[in-house]
Amino acid sequence: MSQTTPSAGERERPPRGFPLIHGVATADNPVEAVAAILRVLDVRPESAEQAAVDGMPGEDHFTGISYRPPWGRIFGGQVLAQSLVAAIRTVPEDRPVHSLHAYFLRPGDPDVPLHFSVERLRDGRSFSARRTHAIQDGKPILSMISSFQEPAAGLDHQFPMPDVPGPDELPTMEERYAHLDHPQVTRMLNSRPVDMRHVESPLYLGPAEKADRQAVWIRTTAPLPDDPVLATAMLTFASDYSLLESVLRRHGLGWPTRGMRTASLDHAMWFHRPSRLDDWMLYVQESPSASGSRGLALGRLYTRDGVLAASTAQEGMVRIPEESLPR
Repeated sequence: MSQTTPSAGERERPPRGFPLIHGVATADNPVEAVAAILRVLDVRPESAEQAAVDGMPGEDHFTGISYRPPWGRIFGGQVLAQSLVAAIRTVPEDRPVHSLHAYFLRPGDPDVPLHFSVERLRDGRSFSARRTHAIQDGKPILSMISSFQEPAAGLDHQFPMPDVPGPDELPTMEERYAHLDHPQVTRMLNSRPVDMRHVESPLYLGPAEKADRQAVWIRTTAPLPDDPVLATAMLTFASDYSLLESVLRRHGLGWPTRGMRTASLDHAMWFHRPSRLDDWMLYVQESPSASGSRGLALGRLYTRDGVLAASTAQEGMVRIPEESLPR
């Protein structure tokens, strides 16, 4: 997806060399990159008449645009966040989202209009549920169910945040990669909407530091507006970053593994407590299982002061030629 996973459905990474990290190809600097992502995530209502012309099912209809990632297919985190925004805009403001469960069905084409169909499954006394389909050319590319709840008091506990070096103690992406004199690296550094600082060694250039878990500090490269919908959408967008890396790290593999193909198959997310991604958050990721050319990754997103804000889960296809399997 997702994430380091470049697009919804069958989203292949470049087999060799330095991968771009979800850069916005049309942005010239990180501030523009964040603004571009926010414009993309801010889906707009579509009239019933136009929805009928487009053959859209459901009760509420929205339309959206895409940015053009370098790999030519829509990034899964984009359509995931857009689908959530469409659902949020059919629910009362006093019922924030608490969970989503989505399947990536087909790859998305950034040159084809995106439509979002929302079905109002239930509005109870304290919970609401919505089903959203993201549609291109009359076919769903993503299917999501999301649930919303009025705030309520109750039991409160969380897993503690692990003790790891802070973001200021780790190398910046410029410090790690600016010496690589390559236009692809330059574009990535200049146009990334999310900054990332790996606690363990990154997987971009070669084999990974083998470990049962990895942690990555993430933060938007520019401030976010005072809009809770877009703040939630940006966190959802970024939750598809690096999650499947935990599968590779268990086996000491990196993204340049020859012949490797990855694709996000599904994505689940639970929103526990308020947060904003324009301050550093620690994304703790682990993979409890891999089998059948699929790997399961679990994640926890902490605020900088240790509050568990959200949890994630994603299963991805991970196909590796026999000659590239670790021995």
